Amino acid sequence: MKLNLIAKNFTLTDDIRNESEKKFDRLDKYFHDQQEMDVRFAKEGNDFVVETTAILDGGKILRSETTDPTYQTAIDKNIDGLVRQIRKNKTKLMRDRQSGQSIKFDNFDPYEDDDDKDANIVRKKEIHVKPMSAEEAILQMELLDHNFFVYLDADDMQVRVVYRRKKGDYGQIIPHLD
Repeated sequence: MKLNLIAKNFTLTDDIRNESEKKFDRLDKYFHDQQEMDVRFAKEGNDFVVETTAILDGGKILRSETTDPTYQTAIDKNIDGLVRQIRKNKTKLMRDRQSGQSIKFDNFDPYEDDDDKDANIVRKKEIHVKPMSAEEAILQMELLDHNFFVYLDADDMQVRVVYRRKKGDYGQIIPHLD
């Protein structure tokens, strides 16, 4: 597995880099050698934030974000979260008899979780999107007191989603067809 280590708001020392690579080696048994994983470190106040993202061969995305006063514990929690996602994904794929992912499934025990039942869509809602800017969409989202808002971007007439992040700022999702 190839790690891309990135630091924000602090310097990534050789000690942190080496310890991170050693800790993330735990995941090597689950991924093939060409699998890339982005690991972003950020310092926010007294806490370290570790965000990991891996896009698997089938297009599935594994993502984990953890915060802790020590980077070592933040990394450990992050890896535990990724392993939990991988096990959950493996169990679901085996149940659906799908294959072709970049995960080596032989290394996992099945993950049993009551929350992991098949998705049950209980409501469908049609929405009418109208052209607007991202700022207008955020304002509309706030007025509706929602956590996200789907709209049509006025500049390129593409569907977009703005959302409220845990930290209170905003994000935007821009879909692309593969």
